[in-house]
Amino acid sequence: MISLFLKEVAQFFSSLTGYIVVVVFMVVNGLFLWVFPGNMNILEAGRATLDSLFFIAPWVFLFLIPAITMRSFSEEKKSGKLELLLTRPLTEMQIVLAKYGAAVLVAIIALLPTLFFFISVLSLQESRMPMDTGATWGSYIGLVMIAAIYASIGIFASSLTDNSIIAFVISVLMCFLLFSGFDMISLMDLGSKPGIFIMKLGIKEHYQSISRGVIDTRDLVYFLSVIVLFLGLTRYKLKTTY
Repeated sequence: MISLFLKEVAQFFSSLTGYIVVVVFMVVNGLFLWVFPGNMNILEAGRATLDSLFFIAPWVFLFLIPAITMRSFSEEKKSGKLELLLTRPLTEMQIVLAKYGAAVLVAIIALLPTLFFFISVLSLQESRMPMDTGATWGSYIGLVMIAAIYASIGIFASSLTDNSIIAFVISVLMCFLLFSGFDMISLMDLGSKPGIFIMKLGIKEHYQSISRGVIDTRDLVYFLSVIVLFLGLTRYKLKTTY
């Protein structure tokens, strides 16, 4: 399993995929945070905060992570290599976890350079308006959790088809639904209790909760449950197909 994980990571960075993900993530966020004028610009905000990063990053990940995962199983199914992989002394879940772990690691590597943004904002803060570091670290944890959920969805989408483009589209749609779709549905006239219940099914509510700097076990249970659900579905798909 470890060797497969390392092989998957090396494969990302032996091609342009891994480097493109890191560069695109940094450039898109950097432009909005430091270059483009408007509410997202840190220098124009007048206060030491990375709120703009934590607003933009989930939407950037919404496209980048499906791009990372779209070939995980689809390309191997198309080329016939998946049957060969399944003959190795590995269980379906070990294969899924190896590919999933590699995708999450690439997403985390893409996130690491944003720590330079954090250091820059710290250097710009004023004593009367200090940066809320607790909320910042909470938001970073939230972003890692979002990346982990998106990766699990992407892996599952890739297991459904041998066409990587279709896998990408399915993954983006499912990630969007889980991140923002339930939130939008909850705004409909459904009543107070049903609206709150539906809102809590989405990622955004739990992401905003953990971004306040308070690590609630209910939020962690939600994130882990969704990840386990999609990884389990991926294993089931492999087991029933081959």
